Amino acid sequence: MSSDRLAARRGVCLVLSAAPGVGKTSISRELLATEGDLALSISATTRAPRPGEREGTHYFFKTPEEFAAMVEADGFIEHASFLGRSYGTPRAPVEAALESGRDVLFDIEWQGHRLLKEALPGDVVGVFLLPPSIRELERRLRGRGQDSPEEIARRMAAARDEISHWEEFDHVLVNEDFQDTAQAVRAILQAARGERARQRWLPDFVAGLLRE
Repeated sequence: MSSDRLAARRGVCLVLSAAPGVGKTSISRELLATEGDLALSISATTRAPRPGEREGTHYFFKTPEEFAAMVEADGFIEHASFLGRSYGTPRAPVEAALESGRDVLFDIEWQGHRLLKEALPGDVVGVFLLPPSIRELERRLRGRGQDSPEEIARRMAAARDEISHWEEFDHVLVNEDFQDTAQAVRAILQAARGERARQRWLPDFVAGLLRE
């Protein structure tokens, strides 16, 4: 798409949600590597950084007090708690991206998706990823080798709760094959970009066609 038409297009909020271990982070990385107009929304969180995670690249790491101050100042589009930690989407960079015709990818849980849709109802396209089976999901979590049995049990309980909200999403995919799932999400994004209401340049373009 030309730069003029890109600037005249309203961006898309593409939400990827799934239970821990289903693969949404891997799908997100694939999309970001192949979709030039797509950028990851960087969330703020009160959890501690994991090995290799960097401030401002993976998350904005906040103390509970700093996070609460941002909530008080209306600095988040949405914020929610998950497994005892707080997560939120900073408002300013998302609104600027959408207005300039850039698409924003969100790797968030169902609570964040619900709040994001309330805040930006015409801009959000939600995709929920399901595991092939609960047994396969547990196998993937154990295969990470990073969590204790107690933490895995806690994550499996959280996974069942997360999965119970699948009906709130526009699109639902079973992540059996990585490449197939990534391609399906890419097609959903392309369809959202082409929605008539999002193409703010179209009325003038069509009017010009009819004058020819």
